[in-house]
Amino acid sequence: MLRSLALLTSLLLITPALHAAEPNWLDVSKSTMGEGDIAWYDAKLLTIEGQGWSETKAPYDRLPPKAEETVRDSVWSLSRHSAGIAARFVTNATKIDLRWELTSSRLEMPHMAATGVSGIDLYVRDDAGEWRWLNCARPSAQKNTSTAISKIPEGTREYMIYLPLYNGVTSVEVGIPANNEIAPGPERPEGHQKPIIFYGTSITHGACASRPGMPHPAILGRRFDRPVINLGFSGNGRMEPEVAELIAEIDAAVYVIDCLPNIGAKEVLERTKDVVGILREAHPETPILLVEDRSYSNSFLVTSNRERNLTSREALKKMYDELQSEGVKHLYYLEGEHLLGDDNEGTVDSSHPTDLGFWRQADAFEEVLKPLLD
Repeated sequence: MLRSLALLTSLLLITPALHAAEPNWLDVSKSTMGEGDIAWYDAKLLTIEGQGWSETKAPYDRLPPKAEETVRDSVWSLSRHSAGIAARFVTNATKIDLRWELTSSRLEMPHMAATGVSGIDLYVRDDAGEWRWLNCARPSAQKNTSTAISKIPEGTREYMIYLPLYNGVTSVEVGIPANNEIAPGPERPEGHQKPIIFYGTSITHGACASRPGMPHPAILGRRFDRPVINLGFSGNGRMEPEVAELIAEIDAAVYVIDCLPNIGAKEVLERTKDVVGILREAHPETPILLVEDRSYSNSFLVTSNRERNLTSREALKKMYDELQSEGVKHLYYLEGEHLLGDDNEGTVDSSHPTDLGFWRQADAFEEVLKPLLD
């Protein structure tokens, strides 16, 4: 019931913005003509979200060039993945094609589908203002061309594409019939323009979602109708001050720190105050959410995994309590025990969520984030 009321409220907020202004149609001269009278438009001409810095070494990097000199090599390498980056656009096309070139020939992983690792997800905002999934363009090589959707009824609609989670892209293009028009997506509704920033591990990064729109940061971005910045670094979300210094450069709605799956109790005790202090000094009023690690799905039987969860959580809670006692304001906490549900069915490998696990995580995050964003 609460979820339905929240959705109804969000629809009431979204719908007026959908038709607020005439789209700023791009001139067809900005496109490249392809076979079958398809006009191809560089996604950079559209509304790009999910990047905290306008200047990047490659078009779809997640950290600025200077980070190469300050963060560990592994973090820098993973930041070249386009996880969480999205492009919004408006078009009256009856057919949408996608063309993209990947940086790596490894299209999939043993525990994660190629559609999630290297595919592109397509969503549309319906007449009620709700984001609805349409299709996932499937990769078959480093260079891909795919008809994402065809036979669309006539009408002007807003669309959003999510870029690959565990691969980088050197170029992304949207193709429409040359006699149709395309424009950048409209501004987010008033009060919804600051992003939610997620700093975390492979789970934040997106492992093991079946497609790029299904990690919990992306799900929450659609639910709140707000941009998100995904700074998940697989195996390397270690609550490091040099990453926090970069994050502090971005004016966010909320900072989410979700690093426990990659660090033990010792590191939690050593690093939490530094990271919170860096963010709080730069942004005295912005909420900071500390997140416990999700429970390993097999921890009910594998006692070492259970111990790993418990010791990390005890350390984070200790730091949270100390920070509050020291007067740090606008600091919040999300427990991890039920992030994936209680039936042990939410992961691929006891650690990384399936789409079901991500949906459950989004539900848990939504409950604590909604009052902070309101």
